[in-house]
Amino acid sequence: MARAQTAYLSRNDVPARPALQQAIDALKLKLVLDDGYVPFESSGYLPCTLDGEDAGFTLRFGAVDAGAARSPVLAEALGGRDVALDFKWSGDVREQVSAMGVCAALAGSFGALVHDPDKDVILDAAKLLARAKAGLEEL
Repeated sequence: MARAQTAYLSRNDVPARPALQQAIDALKLKLVLDDGYVPFESSGYLPCTLDGEDAGFTLRFGAVDAGAARSPVLAEALGGRDVALDFKWSGDVREQVSAMGVCAALAGSFGALVHDPDKDVILDAAKLLARAKAGLEEL
């Protein structure tokens, strides 16, 4: 079963790979983002390495449609963020940990707003990191 969440950022805050990897490294997850990550160009499966093993997730960049229907929770929190990064992963725990780790780095270091559409909640960096670490304990 696929899982998904979206990170919303202001266009100027979307990090290049070196800055994003540095933020990921600070989380101490042993997660390495593939060199193929290029802001606004990466689309599709993005490989990662998690503690020496293959992992990854699907990533798509898109513009935030100002007129789109949104839940009240998301609409209130979105602010001026104009870029959406859609993350999707399968039931593989390594993929989930990778997605949560990157989202935690985006939220903690770049001001991303991360929304879980299934539960209609905003996830802060601490909650995302806790989910990533919980996944690591399953491995």
